Amino acid sequence: MTDHGRRRPRRKSDLPVKTCRACARPFRWRRKWARNWAAVRYCSERCRGAAGRQGPSAPPSPIGR
Repeated sequence: MTDHGRRRPRRKSDLPVKTCRACARPFRWRRKWARNWAAVRYCSERCRGAAGRQGPSAPPSPIGR
C-alpha cells in the first residue's frame, strides 16, 4: 500500500517552542502563527496586554491571591 501523498500528523513534541516574554512559560507553535512565528513573543492576548501595561519582563499579576 502506498501513502498517496498523505502527510503524517505532527506530534506536539515535534513542534517548535518559545518562552513567553510576559509570563516566562513555554508555548508551542500554532497554525495561526505560521506566517509570523518569528515575530510571536507572547503566549496569549492577556500576556501581550499585560506586557504593555507592566513592562516587557514583568509577569501578569495573579488574580485572587
